[in-house]
Parts: sequence; structure tokens; C-alpha cells
Amino acid sequence: MGRSVNSEQFYLSHEEIKAEPYHYTVCGLTNIYLANGFTIDEYDGQEIVAVKDVDGLHKAIGRHLVVHRKGLAPDEVRFLRKTLDMTQAELGKALGCDSQSVARWEKGVCAIPAATEKLLRAYFFANNLNSDAELPLLKALIASALGELDDMDEWPEQAEFRFCNRWEEPDRLAA
Repeated sequence: MGRSVNSEQFYLSHEEIKAEPYHYTVCGLTNIYLANGFTIDEYDGQEIVAVKDVDGLHKAIGRHLVVHRKGLAPDEVRFLRKTLDMTQAELGKALGCDSQSVARWEKGVCAIPAATEKLLRAYFFANNLNSDAELPLLKALIASALGELDDMDEWPEQAEFRFCNRWEEPDRLAA
């Protein structure tokens, strides 16, 4: 139910890359690092981290997962569901299964069926379009990219994200 996880690094394009990336574990994924777009301040002896546009960042991470990750790990399924702001029952209904199935996928008790995983990917992408101009990208994802993911041997080690009014992955999502 698991696989090796490579680090993913996200950054805002108009900000300088920081010398030390921030290990962003609050999202529930263990392999996400922010190269910028955050500040760390100290208050009463505790570090307080502020991340710019968290919702946009989570959507960008989710889009990266559905387009570039071969097999979704349990924590990635949970991350996608939470980013969609859905309960296990709501996601199960949307995917044509029950909440217990979703719970088992998220716990790694059993693998998500391949067809259901593809539906989850398309569902997430469709619900996180930045504009109607991205509809052709959704069509391309459904038509070919999901099949190409099956043929991948490895997962990309690093993802580049830029912030120009929103977090985006411009080079990979270009039509």
C-alpha cells in the first residue's frame, strides 16, 4: 500500500528562494517543501509559520498529484478529499462507493481500484479548474494523461510552482 516518496518543492515565482526550505507537513503529506511563500516568526519562544494563499497552495499540490503521480498513496487520497472539502461519505457517493471504502484507501488497508482512482483524479481536477480556459486540459487529462500515468516507472522528484495571483505549475499544465 505504500511507495517511496520523493520530495516535492513549491515556491512563489516573484519571491526569492530561501536558503532553507520549509518542510510543510501541516497538509498531511510528508514530502512537501516550500522554497518560499512563507514566513517564520518567533512569538513567546515558539516558531509561528505563515504560508501565503494556503487554499491555492493545496489546490496546486492536489493538481500536481492528480496529473503527475503514478499511484496515489493513502495520505494523498486523504489530502485530495480534504482539499475538496468533502467527508469520506461525500467522496464515496461522488465516486460511486461507500464511506468505508474511502476510509480503507486512506488507511492503506486496501488499494483504490484503478478506475476509481482515475475518476478521483478527473473529479479533483474538474473541481479545481482555475478558469473555463482549462477545460481542454481536463479533456486532455481524461483522454490521455491518465493512461500515461499507468505506464510511468517513476514519480517526478520535484515540482515547480509559481505565484502570479495564484499558485500554478505553468510548464507542465500548458496545453
